[in-house]
Amino acid sequence: MRDMKGQKTAWVTGASSGLGLHTAMALRDDGWQVIAGARSFSREESNQDGIIRLGLDVTSEESVREFCRKAAEIALPDAVVQCAGLLVLGSCEETATEEFRRVIDTNYLGMVRMNREVLPLMRKRGGGKIVLFSSINGLMGIPFQSAYTASKHAIEGYAECLMLETAPFGIQVMLVEPGDHRSGSEKYRPHAAAMSDGSPYTEAYASATAQIHYDETNGSDPDQLGRKIAKLLDRKRIPFRKRIASTDQHLAVYIHRFLGARINAAVLRRYYIRGKK
Repeated sequence: MRDMKGQKTAWVTGASSGLGLHTAMALRDDGWQVIAGARSFSREESNQDGIIRLGLDVTSEESVREFCRKAAEIALPDAVVQCAGLLVLGSCEETATEEFRRVIDTNYLGMVRMNREVLPLMRKRGGGKIVLFSSINGLMGIPFQSAYTASKHAIEGYAECLMLETAPFGIQVMLVEPGDHRSGSEKYRPHAAAMSDGSPYTEAYASATAQIHYDETNGSDPDQLGRKIAKLLDRKRIPFRKRIASTDQHLAVYIHRFLGARINAAVLRRYYIRGKK
């Protein structure tokens, strides 16, 4: 073990860019020892800017086991924050099965793999905190993000099961549901291969993806999100759900929850698909 006496340790997945990177930096700045994993990192351990980096591909059982083995040699986790994610933009009809599989394998099954390795370590220590990054899309769907939305809905249900099963062992679970933030890389937001100018959804798709791009470009501060997560993890007890979003996105969730499906659909279509009835 190489952790400093009394220093808490967080393992963070998907930490090469986006919200994972900002969360890792916030935890480091808050005094945590951060062991970060991402597919783009070298397989060999490196320490840059006070963050220990290890290679990690959450879609690979072997890579997950190897990351956890190496990370545990450095320090066992007080918290594991799972941020690895991928989004594919495309219509439900034209998003290929393999594209759905890739998104779900990364966003949802990646968490399942990590937790299978982490839970025995936390049970042995008598507790720990697991943070799972869901999304506003885990609560409601928007057009042309069906693969991403499906993966986040899966995380929501899975987290409820995980929380119920692990509470007797002193393990706490928190779902983070971010709205749009200024972060991430376009390489993790590819378009479905079948989408083309000949698609029957072309006009609606262009409108929706332009709005999605605008919302992300003009989204909330990712550093602020990272600091909020660090502050929550400093608590003795963490909430099961924490939505971190703008006021209008909170409102969209309330509309989805409390108004009928027809009204909700009308609101979302008006917002994303301009000029379409």
